[in-house]
Amino acid sequence: MTELTLPTYADVEAAAARLAGHAHRTPVLRSRTADAALQASLYFKCENLQRMGAFKFRGAFNALSRFSADQRRAGVLAFSSGNHAQAIALSARELGMPAVIVMPADAPAAKLQATRGYGAEVITYDRYSEDRDAISRRIAAERGMTLIPPFDHADVITGQGTAAKELFDEVGPLDVLLVCLGGGGLLAGSALAARALSPDCRVYGVEPEAGNDGQQSLRRGEVVHIAPPRTIADGAQTQHLGQLTFGIIRRDVNDILTVNDAQLVESMRFYAERMKLVVEPTGALSLAGAHHGGLSLKGLRVGVIISGGNVDLPRYAQLLSQGV
Repeated sequence: MTELTLPTYADVEAAAARLAGHAHRTPVLRSRTADAALQASLYFKCENLQRMGAFKFRGAFNALSRFSADQRRAGVLAFSSGNHAQAIALSARELGMPAVIVMPADAPAAKLQATRGYGAEVITYDRYSEDRDAISRRIAAERGMTLIPPFDHADVITGQGTAAKELFDEVGPLDVLLVCLGGGGLLAGSALAARALSPDCRVYGVEPEAGNDGQQSLRRGEVVHIAPPRTIADGAQTQHLGQLTFGIIRRDVNDILTVNDAQLVESMRFYAERMKLVVEPTGALSLAGAHHGGLSLKGLRVGVIISGGNVDLPRYAQLLSQGV
């Protein structure tokens, strides 16, 4: 088997240069209430305030900006439950190329609407009975489009890693970094940044209990495939890590924690009440992991990456008022 060539921190730095002037440099916020509850110093990297509402813009724009003239003319195809879809659609519009997005029919309405609003053609499928990879590869071949997957792509991974790079650049070394985990693009990119900028920092991914393929993979030393998980964290309903993301995670990530849906709602409510932030369920994974992941954080400097804030308002209101 050919050994994978994994992206490096130098690639993250190159991605940061491409993103300058295109991606927001999102704020890092503090909360005395959160610090007191965990007896730690928490630094929240607010990617819910990124363009299109999530960190995904970073990886999408980085990948599309490297297309050749022929690739730009033919356009890009992607598959996504929502945030990667919006990121690809917006990046394609910015760069003047057509985009087709394959999305699950039950994706949040706000994400479907936003993706179409950015100018992409949306093709839906049933996530529980159809294979999005097969659908996407068939359409890409038929139309001559370049397929950009949501996480297992070097340019996507290194683009996502610029969020953690900005966090370390702003606040300096950390003891712990907590990162939301779906397919692993954000976690892998963040780990590259952490190992270069804060070598002693312990890096943890946080995923839903119902979809703990990442945790199982790390334990077994190989990528584990699971059935589509049922969780309110729609951005983390992935069935497996990528080969590239797993290669970096296995090498550079200390552990993967899990939390349940009720704990995600608790963290969403904290963000809304105490920090005045709208955070989607997937984006709340990292804070839920800080509270419920079994880590001892007392006296430590802890980075918490909020991955996104795209959530249907009626569903958001229901979750905050009634819970899961």
